[in-house]
Amino acid sequence: MGKNADMNDVVLKVEHLTKHYPIKKGVFSKSDACVHALEDASFEVHRGETFAIVGESGCGKSTTGKCILRLTEPTSGEVILDGEDFTKLKGEDLTRARQKMKLIFQDPYSSLNPRMTVADIIAEPIDIAGTYKTRAERDARVEEIMQAVGLDLAFKYRYPHEFSGGQRQRIGIARAIVLEPEIVVCDEPVSALDVSVQAKVINLLEELQDKLGLSYIFISHDLSVVKHISDTVMVMYLGHTMELASKQELFDEPLHPYTKALLDVIPRIRHERIQDKKILQGDVPSPTNPPAGCVFHTRCQHCMKVCCDRAPEMREVKPGHKCACHLFDEGLTEEEKTPVSI
Repeated sequence: MGKNADMNDVVLKVEHLTKHYPIKKGVFSKSDACVHALEDASFEVHRGETFAIVGESGCGKSTTGKCILRLTEPTSGEVILDGEDFTKLKGEDLTRARQKMKLIFQDPYSSLNPRMTVADIIAEPIDIAGTYKTRAERDARVEEIMQAVGLDLAFKYRYPHEFSGGQRQRIGIARAIVLEPEIVVCDEPVSALDVSVQAKVINLLEELQDKLGLSYIFISHDLSVVKHISDTVMVMYLGHTMELASKQELFDEPLHPYTKALLDVIPRIRHERIQDKKILQGDVPSPTNPPAGCVFHTRCQHCMKVCCDRAPEMREVKPGHKCACHLFDEGLTEEEKTPVSI
């Protein structure tokens, strides 16, 4: 947990966030189907906390981040930032609020403008916000941030193609924090980097969090990275939230069968041998036609009759540990508990 984390200070509250992408066909672009990218996501991010979102590719992780930032407009739901519904803001109010939330992109090779120097890339957010009075103040701020992320000041007037992947990601991080935002959405920020470089970037993010009191929404499919950096973890599958708990609770005692399957494939050594991996059977269903009931039931070894008919509610199984699974529904009938082979 970040040293400055305050679990009583909620900086961002997401309520029932949903995103459907219509599929348009025909001459008149009539929409007769949609992609269910995100369904009814609700969570809180506290000041100084790293909130991780994990799951397989296509589970809705990045869509969640984009909807929070309004890079794509959510179909429904609320994003409460410092008491304001960010999804309702317009004009100057939206521009002002955007200064509080920034994004670190996944690919450091395509997220930087190849025609801009390092100084101009980092200064772009403060140029747009107009937060400096003189050119000297602007340049001083750029140099301060470059030093904070470990970039040599001699690099100011170089271009992105002259840097390695790790250095480019440092430039992206500098651009994200130059306005001192409250929340930084990190969308797979180390997945495109070599393993040796990943550790340095993760350590940098932790140092900046402790120094600036940043809150991170850390999107990743790499559970080993998430275990190192996160405070709270939300597990997603096919656009739905499966489990939500503190890092310690989730890794020590996972509740949802999907979470357990994800943790089973983390490489680890026991009794001087590599533990066998348990791979999920079947394929992820299409988000255009998700299964009825629990969306995970087509791959779940604990599937019951109720799982095929009714979607489970997200419930607090233990203090602070929520899970959407019928295994923890005490009100089921014997018929509903009937096992179903998959």
